[in-house]
Amino acid sequence: MSDFIGGEYDVIVVGAGHAGCEAALATARMGFRTAIFTLNLDNIANMPCNPNIGGTAKGQLVREIDALGGQMGIAADANLIQSKILNRGKGPAVYSLRAQIDRRAYSTYMKHVLEKQENLEIKQAEVTDVLCEAGKIKGIRVHTGTVYYCQALILTTGTYLKGSIIIGESKISSGPDGLLPANRLSDSLKGLGIELMRFKTGTPPRINERSIDYSKLIEQPGDEEIIPFSFMTGELNIEQVPCYMTHTTAETHRIIRENLHRSPLYSGEIKGIGPRYCPSIEDKVVRFADKESHQVFIEPMGLGTKEVYLQGMSTSMPEDVQIKMVRSLPGLENAQIMRPAYAIEYDCINPTQLKLSLEIKGIEGLFFAGQINGSSGYEEAAAQGIMAGINAALKLQNREPLILDRSQAYIGVLIDDLVTKGTREPYRMMTSRAEYRLYLRQDNADLRLTPIGYEIGLVSPERYKRFLVKKRLIEEEIKRLQDTILPANDRINDFLERHGSTRIVTGIKLYDLLKRPEIEYHYLNEIGQGADLPKEVIEQVSISIKYEGYLKRQMNQIEQFKRMEERHLPDDIDYASIHGLSSEAKQKLSSIKPVSLGQASRISGVSPADIAVLLVYLESRKRKS
Repeated sequence: MSDFIGGEYDVIVVGAGHAGCEAALATARMGFRTAIFTLNLDNIANMPCNPNIGGTAKGQLVREIDALGGQMGIAADANLIQSKILNRGKGPAVYSLRAQIDRRAYSTYMKHVLEKQENLEIKQAEVTDVLCEAGKIKGIRVHTGTVYYCQALILTTGTYLKGSIIIGESKISSGPDGLLPANRLSDSLKGLGIELMRFKTGTPPRINERSIDYSKLIEQPGDEEIIPFSFMTGELNIEQVPCYMTHTTAETHRIIRENLHRSPLYSGEIKGIGPRYCPSIEDKVVRFADKESHQVFIEPMGLGTKEVYLQGMSTSMPEDVQIKMVRSLPGLENAQIMRPAYAIEYDCINPTQLKLSLEIKGIEGLFFAGQINGSSGYEEAAAQGIMAGINAALKLQNREPLILDRSQAYIGVLIDDLVTKGTREPYRMMTSRAEYRLYLRQDNADLRLTPIGYEIGLVSPERYKRFLVKKRLIEEEIKRLQDTILPANDRINDFLERHGSTRIVTGIKLYDLLKRPEIEYHYLNEIGQGADLPKEVIEQVSISIKYEGYLKRQMNQIEQFKRMEERHLPDDIDYASIHGLSSEAKQKLSSIKPVSLGQASRISGVSPADIAVLLVYLESRKRKS
């Protein structure tokens, strides 16, 4: 019997998690007829792990997604129940916004956004096969046998590919949250010659808050002022829900050590590689044996539920051990576990098979985004999703792909790390991965990326006008501060002394005054020199002035970086024939096919000596041509 044809689309997205939602919205908003497939319509944009968005480095990613015209920041603002800025004491380079989210409300909200979007259809089905013809994407087949055709396909399958849930000795075929796994698509990908890896992640127990003694916990309130993720969100005034903190005890650690032989992590039952930077509690107790306790945060799952999340207690221990562990925590002596913690193993691809556009090498029109690329986290997934969607749309428009480099965005660092360096464990974004993090701040994401979002058609004219107003206000205020000179009189010197600053004997520009670390912008109101400007404008002005020297130094580093990125490496280079390259460099360069000398220099196994050989080769090739 021949396949039934269910429809034809410009773009098909497989998976409706955080990557899939951004990818589908991007292609639909750029004018392409799009279909998004999910195993279950009720779990669109689900948060199977922590009920929060943002955090260290992740807040920067959300701001960048928003600046490009994505949805995650707007959805987070609409459904947050607590907000705070992390790393306030460490300087603007590492400030990161983090919000607790009403998990179910967020999912419902995002589902409704997809339902209302023009050019977008939502379908519930398991995709079993990727269909190709002559090295090009043709479409997909679903579990019923129905075939759907497309010109571009984006796979955003998360942790569902041959998903396996592990709790102690119990191992079942399952996706996250006990949902159905996708067991057949992996074989289709292997049949296309795509290399797969097996990764693992985990999640803590969820407990009923009625069983908690909050008098023994330390309250963790949100910030007094709520700062939104999205440029388009107005002032947020909501009653925030507190989180709480407790600690593991000597008893907790004793229970864990006595039951390590029952941990799938140590018994060998878990084969997948887990995230180094989000270890299970048993791993923390073993690796940090000298630590007497570890922090555990009690985070609400939403306003319409009594379910709370135990951040810091990720484990795959048997359920009876989990109960003992949880009840050994102060305040949780009578805790009722609603959902036990579990580990999940799943298939993902080796991301070095991808181009920087997130299109796979060798199959035209096939893109990958999210955890299927070996990353972890909602924000990392959404960032890849919007980029895969943008590049699929640009490909159909016969335009060059959008490649954000490491000096433009955290998104550029994320994708470059995955594609160029690969990953041996679930990849997590961190500020330390970004060489130019003083420039790639969350507060200037719109200044860096909104013009790009507008040019490709994702940022609306209304938003772009608002952006231009903000940009103009920043420039005008900086110029005013540079042009205004304060006289050296008693009034000004009294003001300086009040704030612990050195007196002046000659006039001083307001701009130079603000360079002094002890003088904050709002102090200028005391001498009638402040301006009535939006907070985000004042923040930009202050950072630009106070960190001017550091920023200039960083911009010089970026210029050097750009010079290496501009040395393009042609596609037709036969690396195996270049004398002087190490064997490992020949193999890695032939496999990854870097687009520039800069990218080649970041490939593991390619040494500075190899780069020198490549430079000589490029000069020789240039002379011959």
